[in-house]
Amino acid sequence: MLARPPGAALVLLCLLGMVVLWTTLCALSHSAPDLDGMEELVWAASLELGYAKHPPLPSWFMHLATELLGRTVWLPFLMGQLFSALGLWFVWKLGRDLTTPHRALIAVLLVSTTAYFSLRGTIYNHNTAQLWSITASIWLCHRALRGGRMRDWALLGAVGGLAMLTKYSALIQFAAFFLYALRSGALRQPATWRGIAVAAALFLLVLSPHLWWLDQHHFAPLRYADASLDAGGRLAALKDLLDFTLDQAGRLAPMVLALAAWALWRKCRGDRAPGHAANDERFTAADAAPRYWHGLAAEDRQFLLWVGLAPFLSTVLVSVVLGSRLEASWASTFFVLFGFYGLGWLRGPETVQLRRILILAAALHLLMAVGYAVARGPIAQWTGHASRSTYPGPTLAAHALRHWQDHQPGRPLRVVVSNTWLGGNIAVHTGPDTLVWIDASDEQSPWFAPGTALRCGALLAFSERGRAAPAPAVRALYDAAPWKGVDEVRWSGPKGRVIDLHWAVLPATPDCLKND
Repeated sequence: MLARPPGAALVLLCLLGMVVLWTTLCALSHSAPDLDGMEELVWAASLELGYAKHPPLPSWFMHLATELLGRTVWLPFLMGQLFSALGLWFVWKLGRDLTTPHRALIAVLLVSTTAYFSLRGTIYNHNTAQLWSITASIWLCHRALRGGRMRDWALLGAVGGLAMLTKYSALIQFAAFFLYALRSGALRQPATWRGIAVAAALFLLVLSPHLWWLDQHHFAPLRYADASLDAGGRLAALKDLLDFTLDQAGRLAPMVLALAAWALWRKCRGDRAPGHAANDERFTAADAAPRYWHGLAAEDRQFLLWVGLAPFLSTVLVSVVLGSRLEASWASTFFVLFGFYGLGWLRGPETVQLRRILILAAALHLLMAVGYAVARGPIAQWTGHASRSTYPGPTLAAHALRHWQDHQPGRPLRVVVSNTWLGGNIAVHTGPDTLVWIDASDEQSPWFAPGTALRCGALLAFSERGRAAPAPAVRALYDAAPWKGVDEVRWSGPKGRVIDLHWAVLPATPDCLKND
């Protein structure tokens, strides 16, 4: 099969295998999603033009997914992997424009092993959800600058708008496009400026509803982003920068391991593989064969370097100059082109090398997925480690629902007053119509009309020792509640620490009772 040039069917088969592997093992090993995944499940309660922390597109996708598949614990794992696979699909599309099908698939397989597409690809948040729009934008930018077609410029503007509707950090990638266009001389061509004008018009058209929302809500996500960048001093910022850089090295390590294993394999076996068509080829100077990277056109190598390296380097430079904080996951989209850099090591018959990289990538995915599932599931349970993956959401929800039914018999539980994590765990296991009033804040919970969240009663919950400390407004409601108490639930099995579930039942208002 690999002797023929790989096509879309083979690429889709590889991506499907990745999605199924990671989603299934995480679904089997986790009793709760990660914090960001739970946040998206909670935010998916309504379709808004913006949310208190972020732009809206990932929550819209999650809303659609919950409408189709229900609000389940495993859904964020599936969504994260679907967007990782879609991002890799556009890496493939770019690769097909740059090089041969064999080498394009090799680049996809290599970058798929990095943590942002594999292990962290199970975390559905705004970083993972942006992978597809960033890789699609890179592909469209390359096509627009090479071919100059207005259709590609228009698509670039529209997809760029969707990238901004996912996370504002898309601006970093757009800056990389500008730097490359400046360096390559494209900005000296009038046709480029006409294309930029078309792209900018589509970009603003896509983004305009959210811009209106930002103005109406006092630019809340931008204020949140600004607060997130505060490092607390120059020394703390430098430490964050060091941690950030080391984290990125670790997250790229699986790809480096794949290349090292390939080099060892080739050293031991040469360029011959049993049963392969390439065995009949004769290479008198195999080690002198040109590396795949040098088979790329000079302008394409320049594009890959500028567009691929500028996001990381510019972010580090800004952090050094401004002393801003960096978090490792913010670099999720910075390394999407690094699989092409792996072509700088590979040489020899394409069929043989694709076969070896495919085997190595599949083995790495399998080892990482199984190891992650076992560590986050059985091992965490056995050791009593307080991991979010073993959070006893079903048990906590059962306790909360029992107290609600004791004090509000016959009335469905529709509102949980808590933080996103604990409230989401209770709501997900209570029913599809149960919503979270996050920290008793209407601003954070736009699915409630202001002042209506408690109209028909609510279940309040927090935990001082279970990553769910109460906001002041939640504490005030708890103190005033007529029915309340504390339950104890073990986290991660018999050896786990105790979660003190503070619960309270807030009764329905007379207005609600009147309309029953």
